[in-house]
Amino acid sequence: MHDTFPLLVKTDFPPIRRRRLETLQANLGYRCNQACLHCHVAASPTRTEEMDWATMQLLLEFALRHKVTTLDLTGGAPELNPNFRALVTAGRAAGLTVIDRCNLTILNEPGQEDLVDFLAQQGVKIVASLPCYLEDNVDRQRGEGVFASSLKGLARLNAAGFGVAGSGLALDLVYNPQGPVLPPEQSGLEQAYKAQLSSRYGIVFNRLLALTNMPIKRFGSQLVTRNGFQDYMQLLRGAYRAENLGNVMCRSLISVSWNGQVHDCDFNQMLGMPLGATGETVHLSALLDAQLEGLSIGVAGHCYGCTAGQGSSCGGALPPATEALGLGEPDAELSSF
Repeated sequence: MHDTFPLLVKTDFPPIRRRRLETLQANLGYRCNQACLHCHVAASPTRTEEMDWATMQLLLEFALRHKVTTLDLTGGAPELNPNFRALVTAGRAAGLTVIDRCNLTILNEPGQEDLVDFLAQQGVKIVASLPCYLEDNVDRQRGEGVFASSLKGLARLNAAGFGVAGSGLALDLVYNPQGPVLPPEQSGLEQAYKAQLSSRYGIVFNRLLALTNMPIKRFGSQLVTRNGFQDYMQLLRGAYRAENLGNVMCRSLISVSWNGQVHDCDFNQMLGMPLGATGETVHLSALLDAQLEGLSIGVAGHCYGCTAGQGSSCGGALPPATEALGLGEPDAELSSF
């Protein structure tokens, strides 16, 4: 696999800094029951990295001390971590909104027969990958039979109340393009998804989140192999919108890797970029009492993916900026820890 970080590290992306922390995103491990072509984690069934319970306890302590409101669990398939359910239960008991970034097919795996019921009982918010409402497109990107298995998972989620009006159980779907193009306008695509999934399969959901493919890991490597990396970067840079800087997700989120190392976002984690612009590796244990607001954010060329067009984040297209951008030199540095 090609390492695209050397192609991204030299950048003219504008400097930005943090505002108040709202979301603690944790990668519980790189093991997954799938190996999707677009995966920026390069997750697969053969990966063995996984977060231990001691690190999960640190997550909960950090969330309590920093008054974080959302615990966002990702992977790989986060549900494959043996302590996933214990973490979810503890997070909900602490009053946190817990997000499970689910690939849908995991719901049908042996040993996961009661997973949907558990997620419903805990009131977990499901954010589920479904890159298209057409079978051929999904199977081409994610593997043969994935679309049928995803529909089965969606039907089970709907039966438990997820995505159903008035249930209080949220189900969002995630779209990403099939190749090196920007996603279409999110609201219009959401209407098409809802119409197609409802009429064809009787599936309902709350929101569609349109994400831009990042030129890193498996997707970035494919771009390099096909001599399309520079063209894709030109596309992202050409679609850059300064107004998106105000709401990029790294301003209110930190990403914690399976081994407890802290990063500005999930994408920076996959590139091995530590929290902040100093390049110094930081473990979550060192940040329990740290002031994060005002810290500079580590940037590289892939950041244009979050600011291109309608913008892109773990929450889909970016809303219009409503506050100061927070650009320029930081008010605090990692060295102060």
